[in-house]
Amino acid sequence: MATETTGTEDSTLTDSVRVTRTLTKPIDTVWAALMTDAGASALLGEGGELGNKGDGWQAADGTYGVTRSFHPLEQIRFSWHADADAPATLVDLSMKAVDDNSTLLELVHENLPEDADRDYLTEKWDSALTRIEEQAN
Repeated sequence: MATETTGTEDSTLTDSVRVTRTLTKPIDTVWAALMTDAGASALLGEGGELGNKGDGWQAADGTYGVTRSFHPLEQIRFSWHADADAPATLVDLSMKAVDDNSTLLELVHENLPEDADRDYLTEKWDSALTRIEEQAN
């Protein structure tokens, strides 16, 4: 498992948090797990449902957004609002087969405002990848 946080210093909207994880599961197994209700909740939060491009979602904790890009076995990108008053940010989860039995997950949360709690977000998304890994087992 690797976790990394990155950002830029000269813009209040381009900072990002990046979390990566290599799972010892084939990419089709990881994708199939993510496409279940439990897999969607693992990523978005309890009650969150993944949909096609343009579909909205909302989790029980009040976070919500819209699916912006959906490419099976490759990538899901969605807007993410912490709450009704929070600015839109963008989350991109990409996956790549490392070999026949391993999958690299990379989650990048970008367009973070200056006051975003990056430590909280890093932990949130690292925990999400852990839950996705558990669903794939």
